[in-house]
Amino acid sequence: MTSPTWYFDFISPFAYLQWPKVRALLDEREVVLRPIVLAAVLAARGQKGPAEIQGKREFTYRHVLWTARAQGTALRFPPAHPFNPIAALRLCVAAGTTVAAVDAIFDWIWAHGEAGDSAVALAPVAARLGVDATAIGSDAIKHALRANTDAALAAGVFGVPTLAIDTQLFWGLDAHAFALAALHDPGVLADAEMQRLGNLPIGAARGG
Repeated sequence: MTSPTWYFDFISPFAYLQWPKVRALLDEREVVLRPIVLAAVLAARGQKGPAEIQGKREFTYRHVLWTARAQGTALRFPPAHPFNPIAALRLCVAAGTTVAAVDAIFDWIWAHGEAGDSAVALAPVAARLGVDATAIGSDAIKHALRANTDAALAAGVFGVPTLAIDTQLFWGLDAHAFALAALHDPGVLADAEMQRLGNLPIGAARGG
């Protein structure tokens, strides 16, 4: 079994809420941390994000806040959402996508409610991580982030956060327990009914 890969974007509050669980998993095994551009994934899949759908946006925000309180995680929404997370993602890559970098950026945006939509807004975090602000805009960092996103698309990722275990994708905070069960016992996905779902016929489809 290869090391699990965690695909995430700092724009996602659910990724922030899953991060402590991924950190706990890191205590027992290697997990590849892979920041990606959710907007590019949604565009490639022809999807909208929850915050782009009227009604769902407000419900999602309230659900996020309730979930944070229920699991005891400090959460304060940034000044605006959705926001452009490219600078935050590039900063993470420039800092080596370390646990410290992911911690610092998530805390800045989601624990303290600070803006994460520009290099200027993230300058205090970059300084703390020892990253020169100019590095965020370098061609090498841009290419690395694009490569991460391309790898996610090639793996079949359709949203964040996603924990990939071999070829199986576990999407969302609420799938974390399912992912851990499959990680510790691959037989969870091997029974006949689980296998049948992969070829379940579509009974009806909406028109284009």
